[in-house]
Amino acid sequence: MAYHRIAAFYDLLDLPFEIGRYRALRPILFAGLSGTILDAGVGTGRNMPFYPQGAKVVGIDLSPAMLARARRRRDRLGLDVDLEEMDVLRTSFPDHAFDAVVASFLFCVLTPEQQAPALRELARVCKPGGRVRILEYAYSEHPLRRFIMRLWAPWVRWAYGAAFDRATEGYLAEAGLQTVETRFLYKDIIKLIVARPV
Repeated sequence: MAYHRIAAFYDLLDLPFEIGRYRALRPILFAGLSGTILDAGVGTGRNMPFYPQGAKVVGIDLSPAMLARARRRRDRLGLDVDLEEMDVLRTSFPDHAFDAVVASFLFCVLTPEQQAPALRELARVCKPGGRVRILEYAYSEHPLRRFIMRLWAPWVRWAYGAAFDRATEGYLAEAGLQTVETRFLYKDIIKLIVARPV
């Protein structure tokens, strides 16, 4: 598993992108959310400083090594967050357990075959009327940016097991989710997908 291999270095590897891109986007991911929230693919817990005050957040990840770092971040921040080792394709949560579900850069590490099943599981655990919010990469339409992303793609695949071409929004309807909004938050590279269970 790629994340077991790089967990100890993940935050350092990701730091330039965290500072230059992600840190400004994470508050948008959580804006207006409250109640019970699932952070699917919590990783090392980079979203934690932006969790809404008073919300009950549960973070899941498949990598024990990443979760260990998330627990250290949680304890350092003094947050009350449940962290559980769990596969997003088959969670142990009951139906409609969460008011909202967020996933930041989770779906770029899922294969095309895993996209619909993972989205279907997020739809299942989200309450009717709730929101599923996803931050995801896309290949830029700008020629130079697209060229640079293609140069980076083999490294991203090796280090993170990730890809820029997942087109997650194309699987929403199949998974029982209705698109509420899709918009780019960083150039035409990082987009926010908002959906709701049908």
